[in-house]
Amino acid sequence: MEPMKPMEPMKPMKPMAPPDSSWWPQGLSNPSSSGSQNGVQYAFFADKHRLAVKQGDKVTQYDTGEHRISGVSQAQGGKEGSLRFSSQQGDVDLESLKKVS
Repeated sequence: MEPMKPMEPMKPMKPMAPPDSSWWPQGLSNPSSSGSQNGVQYAFFADKHRLAVKQGDKVTQYDTGEHRISGVSQAQGGKEGSLRFSSQQGDVDLESLKKVS
């Protein structure tokens, strides 16, 4: 029986890449939270009370008021494909936020 060979040392992990900021509008930087689900990207900018949402090639900004967005999910039932965001005040439907031009 042949003796076991020693394991190779682990290779260092690559550093995490910063979020891709190329899609959100100028004037918004360093999101408090960002993510994506089912092809929809979002970035929340707490200092500006803004939520940027990218669906396909279209980016829309929303005024979040007092909501501090921390996550996204697909709303179940009702309007198909509608987005719901988590905030400190509970879930918020995207349609309930005011669009910013």
